[in-house]
Amino acid sequence: MYTIGIDVGGTNLKAGLVNEASEIVATSKMPLIWQSQEKLAADLAALAEEVVVKYGIGREEVSAIGIGFPGAVDRRRGAVIHTVNIPIHDMPVVEMLQSRWEIPVFLGNDADCAALGEFYHYGSEEIESFVLVTLGTGIGTGIIIRGQIWSGHNGCGGEGGHMVIVHDGDLCTCGRRGCWERYASANALIRQTRTAMEANRDSVMWQMTEGSLENVSGRTAFEAMRAGDAAAKAVVDQYIRYLSDGLVNLINLLQPDVVCLGGGVSHEREEDLLLPVQRRVREISYDRLMGVPSTSIITAKLGNDAGIIGAALLGK
Repeated sequence: MYTIGIDVGGTNLKAGLVNEASEIVATSKMPLIWQSQEKLAADLAALAEEVVVKYGIGREEVSAIGIGFPGAVDRRRGAVIHTVNIPIHDMPVVEMLQSRWEIPVFLGNDADCAALGEFYHYGSEEIESFVLVTLGTGIGTGIIIRGQIWSGHNGCGGEGGHMVIVHDGDLCTCGRRGCWERYASANALIRQTRTAMEANRDSVMWQMTEGSLENVSGRTAFEAMRAGDAAAKAVVDQYIRYLSDGLVNLINLLQPDVVCLGGGVSHEREEDLLLPVQRRVREISYDRLMGVPSTSIITAKLGNDAGIIGAALLGK
């Protein structure tokens, strides 16, 4: 039997047909065009149908559908409570999709689904707790404890990106100041790179971006650092401090077996990101003081497939 995982993003809907080995065997994608809850439910159902037809199987071979939505979800009621980028308020997604497919439908937060996918891909029966930290537009965190998603009593748990790490710092979209995602997300790294470029007109980063701040990406500072640029190295060093400080907060609070870094920034060379982060975290985390085993920090392996695979696993 197969399951279908659907990842709802801010601009696209992506679906994957997943086999019993948790491998994606077929995918489909369509743009998210918001008109109404009914239209969105119809699009989700059509996308699920499309991926089944593409692989050449019948509906009877699909045992369940899982959907990952950004924002707050109520998994018990099967409803999306609120999303930031889509004007949804209390949408009964599970009920609406089940009326079209007549098989079990499961709902989860997109970051939680990605964490679930990476957790099962990690494949060790010896670990009980796993945290995925996705470094993207913001910082998404998903927490898995004993194989189950931990999302708090109201579906909003695990928002690690909104821990404050700089008192009275930059204003965040959540309304607070100094949130972790304002300093350690991919977007934060881009802002920090642009600031450094404006202060260092002789930086190699100007050549790499063809003299335009609009061409700055999350890779610019890392690439310039590897070319020997001092200003770029200062940006990277500062970014690693911000990233590590938030990771230490998570580790001190939860002491998980594994913290997994995902998102575009996590693709940087191991010697430039992962190893420096591991060293700094070990230097300042509480477990070092206590002399107990440390949390492992690794990089994600599934990339953009994590959300689809995790959504497909929700029924398990």
